Amino acid sequence: MNIVANWSYPTAIKMGRGRIKELADACKSLGMKKPLLITDRGLAPMQITQAALEVLEEAGLGRAIFADVDPNPNEKNLEAGIKAYKDGGHDGVVAFGGGSGLDLGKCVAFMAGQTRPVWDFEDIGDWWTRANSDGIAPIVAVPTTAGTGSEVGRASVITNSVTHVKKIIFHPKFLPGVVICDPELTVGMPKMITAGTGMDAFAHCLEAYSSPFYHPMSQGIALEGMRLVKEFLPRAYHDGTDLEARTNMMSAAAMGATAFQKGLGAIHALSHPIGAVYNTHHGMTNAVVMPPVLRFNREAIEDKIERAAAYLGISGGFDGFYDYVLSLRAELHVPENLTAMGIANDRIDELSAMAIEDPSAGGNPVKLTLENTKQLFADCF
Repeated sequence: MNIVANWSYPTAIKMGRGRIKELADACKSLGMKKPLLITDRGLAPMQITQAALEVLEEAGLGRAIFADVDPNPNEKNLEAGIKAYKDGGHDGVVAFGGGSGLDLGKCVAFMAGQTRPVWDFEDIGDWWTRANSDGIAPIVAVPTTAGTGSEVGRASVITNSVTHVKKIIFHPKFLPGVVICDPELTVGMPKMITAGTGMDAFAHCLEAYSSPFYHPMSQGIALEGMRLVKEFLPRAYHDGTDLEARTNMMSAAAMGATAFQKGLGAIHALSHPIGAVYNTHHGMTNAVVMPPVLRFNREAIEDKIERAAAYLGISGGFDGFYDYVLSLRAELHVPENLTAMGIANDRIDELSAMAIEDPSAGGNPVKLTLENTKQLFADCF
């Protein structure tokens, strides 16, 4: 067997309680003298954000913030962020928050030095080579949730506000130069966000593990990431002050995003159009569609899932694993299906057409066609 693969793995990660105090040093290590902190509107006034700004200000790096970021950031947010970056004379970005703040922050740093529109850098073939690499600003990423893993990702998801389609914008230099994972920043997450982001991490690990592509390092990381979620997500959900659980969930989130270099699949191919059209929470949407996708993929992944179940201490092979997913969702109060999420089933054709075009579709163990995707969507209601 002739094995040929290209691998790239993450960056410098500062993990632990109180590490946010090292934010200014992280910025300086990348040459920043005037960073712009980018986050979402909800986080902007919160104490954890103000404390991060104080760390920067006390170190002589200013106190600049941009927070005009939607839950599913779009090109309008991006344009406003680039304008704030350029008008302020900034030389780097602190991407701060959950997936929206991290993705928008990274994309502002990327686009600040480009002359082409952002859609020219979609994750298609070698489109990333169109970018001017010298124009990409340095990035420090500070996650405040434990799910998306965007802090160790080489892409941002940006929604086209006209077509309502989520696009993955890719470049190797999207990968932040330094990541600060401080579990104390996640203590204030509401239960619903803890559940949704945690299930996002689990979905990343599950889909990467199930992907048919060859990447054993990713597969191993995905397996251990699922174990961390199994052990620590319920603890973080039931007791938000459990810092051991919060720390391990931050690790699982980073592991999931590292692992999905191996590929994602139908869970994300379905949830991306749902989120773009209905503005649902991404991780919670992943959790809702997970069981139908597991059933859909069963024939192709049953042996793999049996091995995963054994590692996770779940008896009963595939069926035991499936039942575990159902019980975990119930414990976290995940809606039973898309209907319970408040979504009508009158746009299945449109959503299916979007799903089969989503970049995640190519990593699904069973090839997605328009017809079988329509049936899969129907099974989600």
